[in-house]
Amino acid sequence: MVDVAAEFTPSRPLVGRGKELEQLADLVGMRQPPRSHGVLLAGDAGVGKTRTLLELRDQARTLGWQVVVGHCLDIGDGALPYLPFSEIVGGLAADPVLDTHPAVSALLPGRRLLSDAQAGGGMAPEGDTQVDRGELFEAVHAALESLADGESPLLVLVEDVHWADRSTREMLSFLFARAFEHPVALVASYRSDDLHRKHPLRGSLAEWARIPGVTRVQLPPLGDADVRALVRSLYAGPIREGDLGAIVDRAEGNAFFVEELVVAAELGGARLPDDLADLLLVRLDRLDDQTRQAVRAASVAGRRVSHESLSLTAGLGAGALDSALRSAVESHVLVTVEPAGYSFRHALLAEAVYDDLLPGERVRLHAAYSAALREGAVDGTAAELARHARAAHHIETAITASIQAGDDAMAVGGPDEAAQHYQQALELVSEAPPPQAAELDVVGLTARAADAISAAGNPYRALALVQDQLDQLPDDASDQDRARLLLAVGTAALLSFTEVYALEATTRALSLLGTEASALRARVLSVHAQANADRQRDDEATRFAGEALELGHSLGLSRVVADAATTLAELDERAGDPETSRKRFEGIVEEARAEGHVAEELRGLHSLGALHFEAGDLGRAADSYAVAMRRAVESGRPWAPYGFDARVMAGLTAFIQGRWQELEDLVDVTGQRPPALAEASLAALSMTLQAARGDASALERLPHIRPWWERDGFVAILSGTAAIDLYGDSGRLGSAIEIHADVVATVSTVWENEHFMAQLRLNALLLGQLCAGLAASAAARWPSLLEQAGRLLAAAEAAFERGERRKKAIGPEGIAWMARGRAEHHRLRWLTGLDAPGEEELLAAWQRSVESFETLGHRFETARSQARLAAALRAAGRAAEARESVDRARATAQELEAAPLLAELRALGGSRPARSAETSRLGEALTPREQEVLELVAQGRSNSEIARRLFISAKTVSVHVSNILAKLGAAGRTEAAVLARHQGLLPD
Repeated sequence: MVDVAAEFTPSRPLVGRGKELEQLADLVGMRQPPRSHGVLLAGDAGVGKTRTLLELRDQARTLGWQVVVGHCLDIGDGALPYLPFSEIVGGLAADPVLDTHPAVSALLPGRRLLSDAQAGGGMAPEGDTQVDRGELFEAVHAALESLADGESPLLVLVEDVHWADRSTREMLSFLFARAFEHPVALVASYRSDDLHRKHPLRGSLAEWARIPGVTRVQLPPLGDADVRALVRSLYAGPIREGDLGAIVDRAEGNAFFVEELVVAAELGGARLPDDLADLLLVRLDRLDDQTRQAVRAASVAGRRVSHESLSLTAGLGAGALDSALRSAVESHVLVTVEPAGYSFRHALLAEAVYDDLLPGERVRLHAAYSAALREGAVDGTAAELARHARAAHHIETAITASIQAGDDAMAVGGPDEAAQHYQQALELVSEAPPPQAAELDVVGLTARAADAISAAGNPYRALALVQDQLDQLPDDASDQDRARLLLAVGTAALLSFTEVYALEATTRALSLLGTEASALRARVLSVHAQANADRQRDDEATRFAGEALELGHSLGLSRVVADAATTLAELDERAGDPETSRKRFEGIVEEARAEGHVAEELRGLHSLGALHFEAGDLGRAADSYAVAMRRAVESGRPWAPYGFDARVMAGLTAFIQGRWQELEDLVDVTGQRPPALAEASLAALSMTLQAARGDASALERLPHIRPWWERDGFVAILSGTAAIDLYGDSGRLGSAIEIHADVVATVSTVWENEHFMAQLRLNALLLGQLCAGLAASAAARWPSLLEQAGRLLAAAEAAFERGERRKKAIGPEGIAWMARGRAEHHRLRWLTGLDAPGEEELLAAWQRSVESFETLGHRFETARSQARLAAALRAAGRAAEARESVDRARATAQELEAAPLLAELRALGGSRPARSAETSRLGEALTPREQEVLELVAQGRSNSEIARRLFISAKTVSVHVSNILAKLGAAGRTEAAVLARHQGLLPD
């Protein structure tokens, strides 16, 4: 094996180069009988050529190949002739091949030191005359041939040939053209983006590519999926999809760019890292003055620029501009694009050039672009004009253009962009001259900005914006303006749980407007009705919604009519009339769609889905949610209220129905840019699935989701319920208890409701974990655990009773979780033997749990209830029924791949494999059930305690104990425990 003196060993696996690596391996003969072949590996700087060759090197060595490596260096005119071959020969210093081919010794690094050259050595070996060029080429060829002579093929890697000196290029020409008898593969890599028109390597490449047996391979940028994988392997901890997507977009498949951007992201910076900027700007430094001037002007336009725009802004004559652009294209800084324009080869290069501009230079160039757009000399959008005018400090133009850009974005379903433009306009208002500032409708602009921000999925930011504007409103502002802002506050507050109440805002707005009929009053009445409904003031909500509906009809305000009608339909459903509600929702959706009112249509669809969900009609609920999601995406507002809410509820419905692959697709945000709260919501939903499958890594998400609990109680409930099971299933009962308390306290505060219905689920799950964790708890602690269980059940009963007092009946989900909580409480009492229920009472409780979840259609929880019913049946001696219940539960658990449930069922079904060491002195193995009993006997448990723990009768326990004593040859329980420990039959 031949090695180079100093090598780099990768610390991470290669990402995204499997196809190219396989191609290279085939070309050099690693996947077939070895043969001689030449490969030219091309790719942009940083794309991963070296990393791919390192992997090829390692694979070759694994197959028994010899590998030698040489590098060309960027040292300008001072390049040492044959530098990569000197490195290769240096690695062969102790190899007999140098004695066989002494001319090669002229390339030894030690022979090429300054002292040797001055002593008259130069390229000549000790005292000999100078080595002939042809002789040297023949000697290198023969040496490589000799190395490959034998059982080990030879792989020669020469990197960065774009920096190669002329002698090295000629040596490579000779080696590529001269055949080898033995298997010698030669791979030379180079940067394709460094090869400008006059680069000396261009001619050599053309020559080499025509040689038979030489293949050129272009290493393309990494695909987006591979970049994502690379980012995740580099980034310490979880990364938000928006941040990951930004890195993917900016890196454009360049592995080196990815690494630098990840480092910057970890340090909290969005700017281009200085080291990366300096590297990119090296390309600019190689250009002449006029070309640099043209490139700098292009960077102000962004990634792309038209020729016409550059002709008006670059400050160069037509001939000079053409020459400069030709130079920029040939130097691979710009590339031509249609129609009649140019684009930077890399977006990061455009960023680097722009960031390198001097402040005055930047302002002047932006001013030139702004003038060209404003005067109509070039085509452009309002967004482009706003950007250039803002950077040029043309405030009046920037404000007008930003508002127009926001309107344009909203018209084509771009709420994110619209929100950005509107907010930029608001920021500039304070800088506007007094005449223009006075003419601006700041209140209207604020309302438009809030609507766009909410539609983009950030209702909390929308609320903060309008609240700030309301606080800044001057004392002499008109009642009309104050009411408009209060309406915006109320609208945003209804979409989020905050300390700012929509009802307070709308009440104040109505008091300012009086009773005169107007469009503004109609809108305020509609939102005021929703605010009353939100505070459970149903009579007031009905009255105000009716008034808004009447006024909306009289003034022809179709959006107000739709909103008010939706509120009334929701109130009908709450009052126990779901059928009337359903018909109203369907009509509202149809009318809103006909009128093109997307927000109202989404609200109607979401409400229709919620009605079906509450009634337990999961199929129709899923259909409504699916339509809402599709319409939200089609309208360009996938994260908007109601549309995104439908996505979460669709995921929860899919989980309940056992359509878990569909749920995986719904929570996958790859390639999307969700707002932070939306991403946290989907992550919380994903945790629910991970918990059911026993994926403990889901707990790593919790610290990143927890900060959002105070913003959205539903996020707390989804992630909290998952965490209870994840902690409990991993034996961390204390953590499960703590997270439960945290969820309940947080949601009670956020929702201002101590008896919220989700406690039925939260408390039932924790009760189940208390039962599961009982075996690891000392008997002395059982009374306190039972007391805690009593509090959990009492809290659930209080929430259930509060729900029963409503006009609207409790739905199948609430009934199922209440039944489950009662059954778990019965199980805990049975296991501890403290106030234990009778067998029939225990069985009836679990039978109700099974039936309730079957009615709901919750496949996973039905199976969990069946497993625990089976345990109770077995304890009652009804083995056949127990086996039937286990089989039903196991079929579901296997289909869903629910690992924790399968583990629970294995214990019930007796399929737990015996340990190899679990044999008696006489060689007779303990059964799995006997092993379980033995472990409890060793803990000092009585037969009755063991019976309750294992859900078997005390008589059966006695039989097992007798068998254990006989197999171990023990006279009693204590001796059995001692012998078991001695034989390694008990866990440490």
